[in-house]
Amino acid sequence: MKRAVVIGASGQIGRPTVDALARDGWEVTAASRSGGRDGTWDDGVRTVRLDRSDDAALAALVGDGCDLLVDMVAYDAVHARQLTSLAGRVGSAVVISTVSVYDDGDGRNFDTLDEPDGFPAYPVPVKETQPTVAPGTTSYSTRKVALERELLTAADQLPVTVLRPGAVHGPYSPLPREVYFVKRNLDGRRRRVLSYGGASRFHPSSARNIAELVRLAAVRPGTRVLNACDGEAPTVAEIGAAVDAVMGVKTETTFLDGPPEGSVGRTPWSVPLPFVFDMSAAERELGYQPVGSYADSLPETVAWLTDALAGRDWPECFPLLAQVYPDLFDYAAEDAWFTA
Repeated sequence: MKRAVVIGASGQIGRPTVDALARDGWEVTAASRSGGRDGTWDDGVRTVRLDRSDDAALAALVGDGCDLLVDMVAYDAVHARQLTSLAGRVGSAVVISTVSVYDDGDGRNFDTLDEPDGFPAYPVPVKETQPTVAPGTTSYSTRKVALERELLTAADQLPVTVLRPGAVHGPYSPLPREVYFVKRNLDGRRRRVLSYGGASRFHPSSARNIAELVRLAAVRPGTRVLNACDGEAPTVAEIGAAVDAVMGVKTETTFLDGPPEGSVGRTPWSVPLPFVFDMSAAERELGYQPVGSYADSLPETVAWLTDALAGRDWPECFPLLAQVYPDLFDYAAEDAWFTA
């Protein structure tokens, strides 16, 4: 039986990844800060507590060696060097990056979103050959590029598959975009406003589809960089309709032709230009086929969000989401807009 070590195993992507590898016959060691066990994992999964900043602890975890090292939480060049220091004891690695590394070729990217004329105009769809931002330490995106470059430089010692997810969705998300529609439905809001004609697209990545990509890369070791998204990129209007269908409600939607008017019409998907990513390389190199569509994934997500919100304020449940979108549920402003 081949041995796999998963770092960040208790997170949103780590949970289904451990499950997928275990079902595929791997002997899995699931490492996380808490060292906890997810209820879906097979009893054969070994769980351990790991302080990622402790190089000696990570080296001890790998021990005499493992066939596969999966890293959900590697963040920068320091983490990359930490991984490559294990070359010779690790057969291959799979490391999670992000689509936010891409630049549109004219200096616009995720780091310039809020600057005047800074919104990136990416091709549709974006291929892995698209330019990236420069590696550095100034932002999440530049740190992820530094991570990628460092890993790829040492690829002759440690074969690595770098996966770039889009808008990750599924249970246990720290930034669950779907809560926008779920909470509104739970609150009895039967009217909504969507900016940009409801046509905004930010390519989703199911945690289970990312886990499938990890599973496939595990049995096809090599060095590659791949987008890691779902098979389709629905519009925000289509996402809202799909959530409504799961929850059995009907909502009247009003569309703004342009951007949000203050908080009115703003959602976690509200972008003036599309973020859509090409998945043909993953299909060609790994034989990737999504394990489910976006709509297929929603019942599980809606149920998790409904339980999480029960009797609690949404900023308490999802502080990161509240930090990024503090006015996400400004019902007073929306009601005033409707009556103006």
